[in-house]
Order: sequence, then C-alpha cells, then structure tokens
Amino acid sequence: MVLSGVFCPSFPWFMRPRISKEIYLEGVLAGDRVALARAITLVESQLPADRELAQDVLAAVLPHTGRSIRLGITGVPGVGKSTLIETFGQHLTGQGLKLAVLAIDPSSPHSRGSILGDKTRMELLSRDPLAFIRPSPTRGSLGGVADATREAMLLCEAAGFEFIIVETVGVGQSETYVRGMVDFFLLLMLAGAGDELQGVKRGIIEMADALVITKADGDTLGPARRAQVEYQNALHLFPPSESAWVPSVLTCSALTGAGVAEVGALVDSYVAHTRQSGYFAQNRQQQQVTWFHQRIRRELGDLFYQNPLIQRRLPDLEAAIRDGTALPVQAAQELLGIFAGRDDGKWGLGK
Repeated sequence: MVLSGVFCPSFPWFMRPRISKEIYLEGVLAGDRVALARAITLVESQLPADRELAQDVLAAVLPHTGRSIRLGITGVPGVGKSTLIETFGQHLTGQGLKLAVLAIDPSSPHSRGSILGDKTRMELLSRDPLAFIRPSPTRGSLGGVADATREAMLLCEAAGFEFIIVETVGVGQSETYVRGMVDFFLLLMLAGAGDELQGVKRGIIEMADALVITKADGDTLGPARRAQVEYQNALHLFPPSESAWVPSVLTCSALTGAGVAEVGALVDSYVAHTRQSGYFAQNRQQQQVTWFHQRIRRELGDLFYQNPLIQRRLPDLEAAIRDGTALPVQAAQELLGIFAGRDDGKWGLGK
C-alpha cells in the first residue's frame, strides 16, 4: 500500500503529488489518521481547484457515514470545555469507543489566524490511540462552528469513529448552528458567575438537551448544586421540545471525574429515547435539508460577489453609503437587481 508514502507529512507541501479521490477514499476508510487529516484539510480548503475534488471525496464516503453519535458541547469561555472533553473523552475510549473531537477555534478578525491549541489543552486525550483531535478555524463563520464542520463529521464517521464531539468556540447566545448538526446538544455553565437568572430566558438554554454545571468540586460544590436546582426549575418554564425529551441539569468535575459517567449515561438515554420515538432519524434527515439550504445561500453569496457587474458597481455604492447619499438597503436592492438581470436604475444612485 502506498498510502503512507502519499500522505507522508514529512514531504514539503510543494512536493506532494495531487492525490486522487480513490486514494483519499482508501485512506479514510482504512482509518488512516494522516489520510483523514488531509481529507479534512481538503474540504476546508477555499481554493477553487480543491472544491470539486472535495465534493467527489464526500460523495464517495457518504455510504459509510451516519453510524456515530454526534455531540455538540458549548459554553462561555472559561467554563472548562476542553478539560471536560478530555475527561469525558477518556471515559468513552475507556469503554473501547473510537472518539473524534472537532475543536473549533475563533479566527482573528484582523489577521484571520487561529491559535489551534486544543491538542495542547487535551494532552492526555491527544495521545490516546482511540481518539482523534482536529482543531479548525472559524474563518469568520458565525454560530460557533467552522464552514466545513459538517463535512469533517462525515469524514470522521467514514473513518470508523463511533462518537464525535464538536467543541464550539463559546460565543454565547448566538451559538446556535451547532444544534442543527448534532444529535445531542450539551451546554456547560458555571455556578456563581451571575448567570443563574439567564436560565429563565429563551435562546441557547432552550435548545440544550442537557445542562452541566462544571467545576463542581471543593468550595464550588455547594454553589454548583444550588445552581443545578435553579436551572432545573427554570427549564420547567419552557414548552416541551420536539423530541419530547425533558432536559436535565447535572453537576460535573473534570478534576475529580465526579459526574462524568452520568453525562455519558444521559447521552445514552437520550439516544435510546429518540430512536424509539423515531425523532433521532427525523432530526438527522431535517439537518440534511437544512444543510442543503445553507449551502445554497453560501454558494449564492459567492456567485454574487464574483459577478463582474457587481464588482464594477460595488465600490461606487460603498462610497455613496459612506458619504450618506445612499441607504444601505437601497444600494443592496440595486445590486440584487443587477445580479438578477434587472439593471433598471430604480434607485437613481447614478451609474
């Protein structure tokens, strides 16, 4: 087999041969981690030359996907997402499960760069032979996930990983996209941080399948248990979910391991409940349709800004908006008219 040579990371990028769809497919299905990492890099690539190949690879692996449990984990920065994922991940691999962690790091709005330091934060788990950790930058994507997170999940499933965790960037109440791509949505909270009353608000808490109060050990154990009661009472104010699942609030300590097994048992209960009711399969199907529409909107956006007529008119309209001689909504409508072939000068902003 030549896979190890083809995917050898020691080769400089400019010396690596163009890899075919068949080579990618063979490597991913064989569980070759270097091949999997290169395939994820391919689907994350923004180079036009890589997009067609990426779609071919995804289409080829599609029959081998859909067999994992997908878990999304979010929470405010400092809540201990990476620490809990490492402890929980070791709990899963200790049961013989293959785990993939897709860790999303925020990109700088100035440099567009990301630290991608999740392997450092999950040092023990990164050395586990049953675990695979892949950090990815948001590159300006909203909702706490990266553009290619869905595609990366499919590749991990095709590589044989039975449990996939998506760790989001932790951007608060706007972090909703991950809910539309996972089976179970876990929200981590801190006790004593002034957030207890947020439990009565709709938003990200309403979408969670479970809440976990982290760092429940030592002096914070008492506050964590009080927060657990407050959040559980707040959850009763929300209407029943489509899955007919009643969210629970747990306490957990990644330091001592207390509550980690209970989190795993809760996920198992949710999966069993939703599979029996049929919601599990229905939710997966709806997520595919949602992905389809999101992709259309993204592709339309790309086509819009690549249109030569739009590129020619855009600077003048931006200048008019800055000068206060045009409303943004008017300028947008004019460009949309140009894009749709209706360049009738409706807004009279000048040509």
